[in-house]
Amino acid sequence: MKQFHNSVDENEQNLKITIIAIIIFLTFIIYAVKLYSLQVVGGSTYRRQSQIISSTTRLIAAQRGEIYDRNASFPLVINTDSFAVDMTTAEIPDGYYDTVAARLASFLGIKKSDIDKKFSSNRAKKSYQSVEVRSGVPFSIISDIAENINDLPGVSWRSKPVRNYVEIGSISHVIGYVGNITKDELKVLYNKGYKEDSIIGKMGIEKQYDSLMQGTNGREIRTVDAKGHVISDVPIIEAPEMGKSLVLTIDMRIQELVEKALGERVGAAVVLRPYNGEVLAMVSYPFYDQNIFSSNDAADKLAKLVNDANQPFINRVISAVYPPASTFKTIMTTALLSENAISPAEKIECTGKIEYGGRTFHCHQLWGHGYLDLKNALAQSCDVYYWVTGRDNLGVDKIASYAKEFGFGESLEIDLPGAKVGTLPTPAWKEKTFNNKWNGGDTFNMSIGQGYTLVTPMHVANMMAMVVNSGKIYKPHILKDVLDSSGKVISSTQPEILHESNIDNSVWKEVQADLRYMITHGTATFPFDRAIVKLAGKTGTAETNQKGIRDKAWHSWMVAYGPYDAPVEDQLVVAVIVEAVNVWEWWAPYATNLIFQGIFGNQTYEQALAALPNVRYVLNNREKVGRQE
Repeated sequence: MKQFHNSVDENEQNLKITIIAIIIFLTFIIYAVKLYSLQVVGGSTYRRQSQIISSTTRLIAAQRGEIYDRNASFPLVINTDSFAVDMTTAEIPDGYYDTVAARLASFLGIKKSDIDKKFSSNRAKKSYQSVEVRSGVPFSIISDIAENINDLPGVSWRSKPVRNYVEIGSISHVIGYVGNITKDELKVLYNKGYKEDSIIGKMGIEKQYDSLMQGTNGREIRTVDAKGHVISDVPIIEAPEMGKSLVLTIDMRIQELVEKALGERVGAAVVLRPYNGEVLAMVSYPFYDQNIFSSNDAADKLAKLVNDANQPFINRVISAVYPPASTFKTIMTTALLSENAISPAEKIECTGKIEYGGRTFHCHQLWGHGYLDLKNALAQSCDVYYWVTGRDNLGVDKIASYAKEFGFGESLEIDLPGAKVGTLPTPAWKEKTFNNKWNGGDTFNMSIGQGYTLVTPMHVANMMAMVVNSGKIYKPHILKDVLDSSGKVISSTQPEILHESNIDNSVWKEVQADLRYMITHGTATFPFDRAIVKLAGKTGTAETNQKGIRDKAWHSWMVAYGPYDAPVEDQLVVAVIVEAVNVWEWWAPYATNLIFQGIFGNQTYEQALAALPNVRYVLNNREKVGRQE
């Protein structure tokens, strides 16, 4: 009996051991499955959460690439050390937000309401996320804040370089400026790495090559607890990478010369190297100071510029259009020669007017030019000659075709934003635009560069470049080289053909000779007296009915190239327009002579002016200068 009881006890004990073993095994299996789920299945998720909880990251702004003129001898745009001031509401004791914000506003010279706008309307909600209150803060103000930091809980500062435009004036239209990214811009650029606080180029080169100059932001990583409190004062630093720097084709010596030659006259001027498309100078007046955008009263200054009737933000070289006027006779001469439409020696009588379609069209010289052949018609800019040949020898279709070969009505493809195409009218264009038929009067107007034809000064410079290059126009460009952070050239802009003509080389030689004759025996003889080098070119006077100016008013045009007898690699094209809103002085030819004098004489504007008595005479006797062509 005793043996039976022992056997039963032993079986019960074995059962208990088995049950305990099963429970332990099942517990182990459950823990193993849970551990597998945590580490393998959900490991990446938990690791990300762990990193969010255990670290906080602050961006270190990368310095934007700098900008240099063609000689890379001195910068046009640099980055100046500056600071941004931040606030962290969670670090401000309860009930003290208004006091801290008001005190900080007084240091920064802004309104408290400006700070309030940076935060949620519910300021009682604490956040450990720092919010930028103001950037572009100088070190002197940071020093004042630091001395009073005990009264400014939650306030901190960091380095944030500010764009400093070293060279100001007419170069503003070339360089442009930077500003805070807008919501609309962010929608377009978000996938390219731009963020809500990104600073981006708004105009000019700053906008065109923004992605090159952006650089890569660095990071400062600190360990924090779940509530965001900093645990370790030793951060992990990932250094920012500066953006690429740019070397422009602009020569600042020439830029300043052209700026002074144009003077305070609403208009534009450009200096182009025709054999490769490099722009050596680009001046548009009025201009603006890009540094206003980082000034404390930026809003007031910006409003004044925006409301200026002369529109200083417009780069008139590429973004304003005008009738080309008699500069268009360069294209007409080329077409007549190329088509053998009329013998260059055949003479047409100019009596000062012509009757056509029940209207009387008057030449700019009311008493007439007499009998003129092609060369002298171009030199004297005789309207009657080109009216007759445009109507009887060419016709609108051929005129438009040749104008297109010269790039009129076509994209400039220049590396600057905002360039206009202009208008090259045709019968089909007029009917579509105005629902009117083309008539003979339209052909008359087109033949002398008036009417519906509209071009930018850069188009006119390209037109003359086509003549210089005997049938080629290269894409005008502003960027010369791209530099890495060490200053090494990593890429250079190569010349690209924009338009190429099949016109016979003999035609170009004759056009060049006729343009030279225009300087020596034509309407430009007086303005170009004592020119430092041999020049060739064409004057122009564009009639306009622009609002706000006198009933009869004219834009003054001049486009020229030289030295006439030099290899094309050494020649330059200069195009100048002075708008009709200015006091009439037919200034474009005189400004052009000043520019060539300064460039090839290696002279300042003042020295060039001293060398040209006829130019000085015009400056001192503006009221005696009549309308010319």
